[in-house]
Amino acid sequence: MKLSLYLFIVFLLLSPAIFAQNALDSVVFQNNNYLVGEIKSLEKGVLTMKTPFSKENFKIKWLQVTELYSEKSFLLTTKAGFKDYGKVKTLEKGQIKLLVAKDVEYQYAIEDIVAIKPLESSFLSRFNAALDMGFSLTRSRNQRQFTLRSRFGYTSKKWSFDASYNKLYASQEGAETIRRGDGYLTSLYSLNKDWLGIARIDYLYNTEQLIDIRLNNKIGIGNYLLNSNRMQWTALGGISYNLENFDSEISRKRSVETWIGTELNIFDIKKVSLNSTIFAYPSLTERNRIRVDYRFDIKYDLPLDFYLKTGTTINYDRQPVGGASSLDYVFQTTFGWSFSK
Repeated sequence: MKLSLYLFIVFLLLSPAIFAQNALDSVVFQNNNYLVGEIKSLEKGVLTMKTPFSKENFKIKWLQVTELYSEKSFLLTTKAGFKDYGKVKTLEKGQIKLLVAKDVEYQYAIEDIVAIKPLESSFLSRFNAALDMGFSLTRSRNQRQFTLRSRFGYTSKKWSFDASYNKLYASQEGAETIRRGDGYLTSLYSLNKDWLGIARIDYLYNTEQLIDIRLNNKIGIGNYLLNSNRMQWTALGGISYNLENFDSEISRKRSVETWIGTELNIFDIKKVSLNSTIFAYPSLTERNRIRVDYRFDIKYDLPLDFYLKTGTTINYDRQPVGGASSLDYVFQTTFGWSFSK
């Protein structure tokens, strides 16, 4: 096994033109096995590779990799928040060299690298999406409930865009129909080291709080408090302009708020990943008003990019409009499928 590995590495190093022509990348593992194919991405501690002999992409734990070789250019992100792009190559086991320019190169330990993205990729390879749904039907009172959750994302060299839309519809005979929906559109710009700029629009409607529509327009900055191959913890804050229409005697509200929040992602628990976010909005124009939005999700990965997800979303308003509840929450369990080229 060792002899075949050495022959493979020698052949790879002496024949870069062949691999460049066929756009092949290769990785070597701790057990000295290796895989040849196309590196699609490294994120959340998992390296994704496409090979010509398999219809499905291979998912590899990044910390099991000891060597990496490619003739293509990649955008590389480290734990310390540094981002740069260039060609990658292994000088010694556990160490990656990034060739940025002719006479400029950096060396990183494999465990210090948290993300890799090919720069020569198409639009679809930078695009990811997920869609999950749930439905229940009960004969008693003809009760029906439908749940939809979706997310779309796109990543470039400095920018990333993320969008989500979630919907809940529940009805039964003799009771008021429940309608609830929320979503967001986020744009992140990578600044120096662990800092990022944020522009975001949050969208919400629900019958419990008599909200016809709420649009919260936010700008701010964020900082990665922790960024590793096992988890990511981010702190965020800024200022927002809030527009609200209500199904009550008060039809409209306009307000200015500050906002602070945090997001925690844990993704190295076998097939389970957790995501939790909380945002607080102390108002600058309405005395003593504060709002809080909280979300918690658990996702379990199934074969063929399918998954099960369960979670809760809570919306709190210290000063709701007359006749509305100060607190609204929803629990959802759904079955879904994710896409990444």
